[in-house]
Amino acid sequence: MYSFKNDYSEGAHPRILEAMLHSNLTQNEGYGLDVHSLHAAELIKGAVGREDVDIHFLVGGTQTNLLAISSCLRPFQAAVCALTGHINVHETGAIEGTGHKVLALPAADGKLTPALVEACLLAHEDEHMVQPKLVYVSDSTEIGTIYSKAELAALSAFCRGHGLFLYLDGARLGSALTCAENDLSLSDIAGLVDMFYIGGTKNGALFGEALVIVNPALKEDFRFMIKNRGAMLAKGFVAGIQFEELFSDGLFFSLAKHANEMAAILKEGVQEAGFSFRSDSPTNQLFPILPDALVESLEQDFSFYRQEKADAGHTVIRLVTSWATPKEAVLSFLDSLNRRNAGLQK
Repeated sequence: MYSFKNDYSEGAHPRILEAMLHSNLTQNEGYGLDVHSLHAAELIKGAVGREDVDIHFLVGGTQTNLLAISSCLRPFQAAVCALTGHINVHETGAIEGTGHKVLALPAADGKLTPALVEACLLAHEDEHMVQPKLVYVSDSTEIGTIYSKAELAALSAFCRGHGLFLYLDGARLGSALTCAENDLSLSDIAGLVDMFYIGGTKNGALFGEALVIVNPALKEDFRFMIKNRGAMLAKGFVAGIQFEELFSDGLFFSLAKHANEMAAILKEGVQEAGFSFRSDSPTNQLFPILPDALVESLEQDFSFYRQEKADAGHTVIRLVTSWATPKEAVLSFLDSLNRRNAGLQK
């Protein structure tokens, strides 16, 4: 049974494993101060086009979001996100656990706009309510959509005009940056947000995210925050080696591009079979709407998540391709989709 549940079911790209094996018996400094982490940070600065950013390597997305967001906020301040935002739906109250409320706003395409954030500010007008202070976005979003440069620039201008921090969750940033519809670059993002992270866990690494702090006011004492939250790895070089390999010659982007290419084949095939989607995703997450009977039939050969009910007889499923998804698996799914659907029509 082939799984389309996520983009982190496989271990790591062979080059990363080889690099880790090659350096296995080399002694390193601890806590992210090793030569690999320092070199990886320089490579990322080069990719971002900024020397004035701080880079911190962390284990996973929830941990990174928790650290980044809580470091920005005073006790009475809150984070604003889309209703589908990861910090609202899939992080088990991690942000709330730091003492900060999450204000979730309905957004049909999973993306925040200045108008949505402005309405939230107007609804929280005095000291009897939490104060919205940080705007959380993800690219790609949790439903596979992406921000255009104009959209992110408009949100950035609004945030700066209203004294808000703008933070971008980049768990699937590689997929967003390499999809056909994207017009953003890493340097664009660095110029528009206060902090963002580059996801490795979902793009070929064993684990790891690279947090990029752009706003100088947020840099001070961040390593204290990492240690205080139990996020400082003694063997930080394990993460450093992985990002060193990912950014040495564009491997990060080529892996993400492959995931998108496999998703594009899936998307075209599902459309040709006559089915629509929950969102118009150009990235490696797809959300087709299928008859319940077909979903149950497909589950005999493939694993995937049932996202939500579309109506009484249809379900939205989530199909995710990865850096390691073989084209044969994609074609097999489409063949099964067509055969099983034809069988159900008899």
